Amino acid sequence: MNRGGTMKPIGRVSVLSTGSVRIRPQHVESTGSPMLWWLLTSRRWTDARPINVYLIEHERGVVLFDTGQDRHSVTDPGYFPRGVVGWLYSRLARFSIAADETLTARLRALGHAPEDVHTVVLSHLHQDHIGGLPQLPDARIIVSGREWARLDRRFAEVDGLLERHIRLPGLHWEPVTPAPVDDPSIAPFTESHDLFGDGSLVLLPTPGHTPGSLSLLLRQEGMPPMLFVGDLTYDVERLVAERVPGVGGRGGLLASTRQVLALRERLPDLVILAAHDPAAAGLLRRALDRNGAR
Repeated sequence: MNRGGTMKPIGRVSVLSTGSVRIRPQHVESTGSPMLWWLLTSRRWTDARPINVYLIEHERGVVLFDTGQDRHSVTDPGYFPRGVVGWLYSRLARFSIAADETLTARLRALGHAPEDVHTVVLSHLHQDHIGGLPQLPDARIIVSGREWARLDRRFAEVDGLLERHIRLPGLHWEPVTPAPVDDPSIAPFTESHDLFGDGSLVLLPTPGHTPGSLSLLLRQEGMPPMLFVGDLTYDVERLVAERVPGVGGRGGLLASTRQVLALRERLPDLVILAAHDPAAAGLLRRALDRNGAR
């Protein structure tokens, strides 16, 4: 959103999905039990949920929020770690990704090539958000500096960070740290990072699922405001009810959830779009139709 309301740098906003994932019910909504307990004992899986990637056509080029899951994760037996850690990954999620569900294929279906992607914003560094990175060697890749630092911690793989699929040769990484701002329009958030300096795409820290998780606020006259939230929630109904996921720190998830809900009070038309919400595509379509922005 241009502050003067005269320029409109954003064109089309789309959602695409790089396959689907089934996870544990306790993953979607915490029951209060520790993650390791339900990961080891749960026998149930959810219905298939999408692996959403959001595409924003900006005047600087295509912006992606997250990059989905790599199809090699279902075709290459060596994609995941071996041993106990690999077994834990197999307990956490089951993926289904067809040949036409790669990021490149989905981009081409929307009329774009991978080289059209100017900027990637990663909500965090878990596997189902970084999977398209090998297809995007020309893009600048934005990640929270706090999230990036987690790669150097011991047992990063146990925390869901597969370094060999993240620190790939030739990628253009740009760790950022949201800075303190005095901007009532994004209250109660007090830190942000303006992606292009035009106010249209603003990063907000929403720690909880991971300590460095980021959300992306889209604002432009004539379009509904949108907030892309990664894995802060798995569907908007749970977010509104403050029923948080079972992966991450409960205190952080609740605090970030309440900040998002307070922002929505300030922006009543705010569309909240999550990475694995089956309703996300419909929410986006209806919001754009209401505003005549399609």
